Order: sequence, then C-alpha cells, then structure tokens
Amino acid sequence: MASVVNIGRRIELVPIDQHFKDITIALYRQEFESRAVFCVHTYSRFEGAEKRIQEVVHAMQILGGMQQNSDGLLFFPCGDKHEAACRRVFLEACKIAPDTSVQPRPLNTLDKKSKLTITVDSVENGIYNVRSNGEGRSAERRVAAITGGLAKLGEMNTSKNDPNAVAFPCGQSHDALVGLLLVRAPNVRVILREEESIAARGVLSAPSQQT
Repeated sequence: MASVVNIGRRIELVPIDQHFKDITIALYRQEFESRAVFCVHTYSRFEGAEKRIQEVVHAMQILGGMQQNSDGLLFFPCGDKHEAACRRVFLEACKIAPDTSVQPRPLNTLDKKSKLTITVDSVENGIYNVRSNGEGRSAERRVAAITGGLAKLGEMNTSKNDPNAVAFPCGQSHDALVGLLLVRAPNVRVILREEESIAARGVLSAPSQQT
C-alpha cells in the first residue's frame, strides 16, 4: 500500500490481532475529493505485517462491498462514510484467518433466539425490508428487534410507514454490507458492549514501541 502522509482520524482499533503475532491494527478515516476514504494501518515492523494489512483490506472489500483507490484507501461506491457500518466491516475482516476464502454474506440468517429465518429484501433507493418465515406476535417482535439492530449497526434510517424497513441515507443499495450486518443484528446490544470493552482497552502504540 502506498505511503499515506495524513493518516486521518482513528475510528476503530483491534488491539491484538490473534491471526498475526498479536499486532495492533487500526482503521482511520480521511476525506478525499469530497468523499470519505478509509485506511487500514499498523505500526508493527514485523515481517509480514504489511501482507496481513492487505488481507484485511481485501476482506473488507468483499464483506462490505467496498472499493480501493490507487493509494490503497478504501471507500464505498456511493461516496458516503457509513462510518458505523465500516467499523463493523473492519472488525469482522480482522477476525478472518489468513488464506481463508472470503465470501459476501447472504441476505438471510437463522435467528438463534426464535429459530426463524430472517430475510432482508433490497427494494430501491437503498431501502431494505426485513421479514421472517414465521407468523404471529412473537415473529413480529423478532423482526422488529432485528430491524432496529440493523438500523443501529448501520446508522440506517427507519421508516414511519413501514416498521420493518430501513434505508441508507445515501439512497443507494449496499447488499454485501447489509448481509454482514444482518448476522450481528439479532444480538446488537451484546455486540455494542463488546466493542466498547475492546475500545476501552485498546491503544495504538507508536513505531518505537512495536517490533
């Protein structure tokens, strides 16, 4: 990846990468040509650290439907920041072991709590409808909870007319991103608590402090 002079503002951190020598990896956000771009970075000087960064970048492209510019910086095709969602993409990408095949997540998942299959349908203008294969009040409540989870994880807008619909503010579809968020949406409170705990422990050391 090309050298980045202005690394930007750090928005997420993995203090210990369990897949590569416990290095610290961080995600930074910058503004470039009126759009948000993201930099995956480590100060580690371990041999192979740069390769590990490229693995994370590659995984983010697939899991989040992101693209990469000539400087190695990531961005969403719509140009919007989608910062909360991008943070989630980064964290999920860092969980993937090297040499693992990465595939986009489908727009359906099994909700372990209700045993229902939850499906998200892409409509238009960045709108997604959430539904299940169940019936009754219990199924409706789970769909509503998962819709709320998607809205929170992806900073998506909810609809006054349809309680089971969410939409990206950019007005464009992001199927890969929604598929990734859908896996975590049923347990959004637990996920957010875990992220807060990790962030509280994390410190990105300067180059002199990393091998």
